[in-house]
Amino acid sequence: MQGNRRHFIALAAAMAAAQAWPLRAQSQATGSTLLVLGDSLSAEYGLARGTGWVALLEQRLAQRQLPVRVVNASVSGETTAGGRSRLPSLLKRHQPHYVLIALGSNDALRGLSLSSTAENLRLMLQTSQESGAQRLLVGMQMPPNYGTAYTRDFAQMFASVAKDSGTPLVPFLLKEVADTPHSAQLFQADRLHPNAQAQPLMLDNVWPALAKLLGTRPGKA
Repeated sequence: MQGNRRHFIALAAAMAAAQAWPLRAQSQATGSTLLVLGDSLSAEYGLARGTGWVALLEQRLAQRQLPVRVVNASVSGETTAGGRSRLPSLLKRHQPHYVLIALGSNDALRGLSLSSTAENLRLMLQTSQESGAQRLLVGMQMPPNYGTAYTRDFAQMFASVAKDSGTPLVPFLLKEVADTPHSAQLFQADRLHPNAQAQPLMLDNVWPALAKLLGTRPGKA
């Protein structure tokens, strides 16, 4: 009798697990992955861990109960060529549903040609699309001391690549950070990397376009 009781309990537990498995599988299936491919501006350079805009994005997604896992594959000093070479393995490993590309600044700092930067961005967006991921391109702008023509052409490059590839665009990651009279208060001592105070502003620049891509209303932070 006791043996039959143990058998019944084991059978009931097995049936309960079988019934729960589809629910767990369905819950996991509803989640998605966002791959962020950027440079030091997205890699928390000079910041305490967990204070960069990508980390703040994770917190905002969690607060809104959006089942999106964020993989921050950003590397300080990364160029578009470096991102292009790393992207295929990242796509294979993480199989993201969304890919956010925020590269290009280091190309300009190194004096690389705009045509090669644009081509690398196009190929990354194309590779992401071929993997089945939705894409978001985050643009940058260079300071006036680079010259009027270069500054204009660099900013327009992102718009052109986004338009040609049918990709949503965030025009300027550092809007309200690098283009304000009090910008010095928002940068670290090197005057190149935004400080912790600037990170929420950077997130707010990205959030409307990203929220639309994720199929949710931007709302307020």
